[in-house]
Amino acid sequence: MTEIVLGVGGGIAAYKACELLRLFTESGHGVRVVPTASALKFVGEPTWSALSGRPVATEVWHDVHEVPHVRIGRAAELVVVAPATADLLAKAAHGIADDLLTNTLLTATCPVVYAPAMHTEMWENPATRANVAILRERGAIVIEPAVGRLTGADTGKGRLPDPASIFEVAVRVHRRGGLDRDLAGRHVVVTAGGTREPLDPVRFLGNRSSGKQGYALARVAVARGARVTLVSANVGLPDPAGVDLVRVGTTEELREATVRAAGSADVVVMAAAPADFRPASIAEQKIKKTDDGTPGPIALVTNPDIAAELGAAKRPGQVLVAFAAETHDALENARGKLARKRADLIVVNEVGAARVFGQDSNTVTLLGADGFTATHGELPKDDVADMIFDQVVSRLEAQVG
Repeated sequence: MTEIVLGVGGGIAAYKACELLRLFTESGHGVRVVPTASALKFVGEPTWSALSGRPVATEVWHDVHEVPHVRIGRAAELVVVAPATADLLAKAAHGIADDLLTNTLLTATCPVVYAPAMHTEMWENPATRANVAILRERGAIVIEPAVGRLTGADTGKGRLPDPASIFEVAVRVHRRGGLDRDLAGRHVVVTAGGTREPLDPVRFLGNRSSGKQGYALARVAVARGARVTLVSANVGLPDPAGVDLVRVGTTEELREATVRAAGSADVVVMAAAPADFRPASIAEQKIKKTDDGTPGPIALVTNPDIAAELGAAKRPGQVLVAFAAETHDALENARGKLARKRADLIVVNEVGAARVFGQDSNTVTLLGADGFTATHGELPKDDVADMIFDQVVSRLEAQVG
């Protein structure tokens, strides 16, 4: 049983930490909740005790003989702070220890994940940005807050990510254990999903991509410390915690968003499935059946090859990962794509109506421009994402060396 400390800051989002606590306990983890005094004004001590099955304290003077401000941090295998207020981030960054939670943060030697929640102006304030940078530099995972409704009528960046998404990141961080956050300080762009090319106001030309592998890549990149931009095409999945999400529909929209984001990216992973073709023209009205039931011809034109465009414009030190979803001759076709797109890596899988699309697992072969080849049997898509980033990191490190 993993020992987790759930730190809860004094923000309105404290009530969402109850759901996060439930996810941890129902997964078999032991959780010690350490709220701040302000947090107890939003959710009381009986609630935390009942949900965790453990006593709750906020001050170092509680059970002094057990030295809780040292013992709790030493025993923790993972610390998750949600919500992490601007005040808490500032104290953690500067080593201020004036209650049980901040003392625990100073004594913890395990991975620490912060899930900030605050008003947009507070998140964007230079002081907060500097504090976040300090914590990330020290190896902590500070999840980017979500965009959405805040307190009152305010809307913007600063909303606590969905508890289930925080849980996924936290579990991934714990699984990596003491490993370095090897993507810290890196900007990773991931594309996901399948584009849709309109035929008329109600129909489109598209594909079966669910976006699950791309979303797994985004989650794993966050857990490894990266700043992540996720360009999502027609995906019906919960937003991953800690990403800057850009929603697109067509291949041209995907191209524009990805090229823009790639300008500052260290890594670009093209996991989306863009439609190769689009209708030459879009009917202004719904296309009707003809009297004899014979459909009229639809002229198609070729969409831009986004990965090839990025490969041609790739900066020194930037790593490009392409994908090849093939129904036949997978490796032969993928090797051709690897060369044409000037990618550093290509991820190859054989696809079909009942294979890969919409599944939680994947079977892939990784091919590198340097001759690297590795085939992996069926694995969860998060594990596949970790293997891809292992290869990405080795190439980033080789370029630095």
